Amino acid sequence: MNTIQTNQPFEIGIYTLADIAKNPITGKTISAGGRIHEIIEAAKLADEAGLDVFGVGEHHRLDYAVSSPQMVLSAIAQATNNIKLTSTTTVLNTTDPVRLFEDFATLDLISGGRAEITAGRGAFVESFPLFGYDFNDYDALFEEHLQLLMELNKRERVTWSGKHRSALNNAEIAPRPEQAQLPISVGVGGTPSSARRAGRYGTGLAIAMIGGTHERFLPLIDAYREAGYHAGFTDGQLKITVTGHGYIANSMEQARDEFYPYYAHYLKLIQEQRGMRSGILPREVFEQMTGPESVMFIGSPQEVIEKVLYQHELYGHSRFMLQTDIGGVPFKNVAETIELLATEVAPILRRETSKQKLKV
Repeated sequence: MNTIQTNQPFEIGIYTLADIAKNPITGKTISAGGRIHEIIEAAKLADEAGLDVFGVGEHHRLDYAVSSPQMVLSAIAQATNNIKLTSTTTVLNTTDPVRLFEDFATLDLISGGRAEITAGRGAFVESFPLFGYDFNDYDALFEEHLQLLMELNKRERVTWSGKHRSALNNAEIAPRPEQAQLPISVGVGGTPSSARRAGRYGTGLAIAMIGGTHERFLPLIDAYREAGYHAGFTDGQLKITVTGHGYIANSMEQARDEFYPYYAHYLKLIQEQRGMRSGILPREVFEQMTGPESVMFIGSPQEVIEKVLYQHELYGHSRFMLQTDIGGVPFKNVAETIELLATEVAPILRRETSKQKLKV
C-alpha cells in the first residue's frame, strides 16, 4: 500500500442547480427572478463567511432558473470579493466550446481571476434539440468538445478540426483569462469511463454523490487516477471534488426534521421530470439514507465533519461542495446552513485535512 501526500489545501463551498419548486409546506413558488436573486445573495453570504467556492448549474427547463451559469456568475462576481466561481455543471455536449471559453475568460477578467469550468454531459436532454444537436452523438460530442476546450485553454491561436463543429485555422481566441489557464473539471455521476476521460485529459474530477455509500465511489477515483498517471499527470494535477446534498443544523434530529419535507418533495419532482410515477419518500427510508454510511451530508456540524473526514481518508479529495437549496428549502434555512458550514465545519476540515495522507 502506497501513501500519497496530496499537499492540496482543502476547499469548502456551496453549489446550486437553481431548481424552482413549490414550497411543500407553504404552497408558494418563487419566481425565476426571485430564485436568481436568492442565489446571488447566497453567494454573497458564502463569500463574506470565508467559504472558498460557489457553483451554479445549467438547465434548459422552466422548472429551473439558470440556463447560463456564466451570466449569473458574472453578477455574483460583482457582489463578491474572494470566492471562486464555477459552473456545476456546464452541459458541454450542447455548448460551443469557443463561446463557452470566451464567456468564462470574460468572467475571469470581471472577477479578477476567480473563474472555473466544471463540464458534464447533463442529466436532461432538452438542450439537444434546442441547440440543434443529435442525441445519438451524446458521448462523441462531449469528447470532441472537451478536447477542443482544452486546446482553447492552452493558447491564443488555435488550429483544430473535428466531426461535429467547423474547423479552426489559426483562429484568435479572445479574450484571454486573467489566470494563465482556466481550471477545468469534468463532472461525473457513476460512470468509470467518464472518470477515465477526466484522467486522460488531466482535468479535475467532480463527483456528484447523490446517494449510496462512501465506498461506492472508490472505483471512479481509482479509474481517474490510473488514467491520469498513465497520461503523465501527477497527484498535484489530479484534483478531486466531492459534491452532494446536505443540510446542517444543531443536531441530527433537527436537520432531518427540517430537511425531510423538502428533500422528499425534490425527489418526487425529479422522478416526475423523468416521466416516472412517484410517491413521497417514506420518512424511515430518508433516515436510512442519512445515516453514517450514506454520502448525504445531513446532521450537526460534528456529524458532517466526521463524514467529510472519513471520505478524505478514502479519496484524498481537495474540495467539498454542498447543495442544500433543493425542493423549495426557504432561503433563511439555506443561509443558516451556509453559516454553520463556514463557522463550525470549515475551520476543522481545513485543520484536519492538512494533517491527513491518502493511502492507496
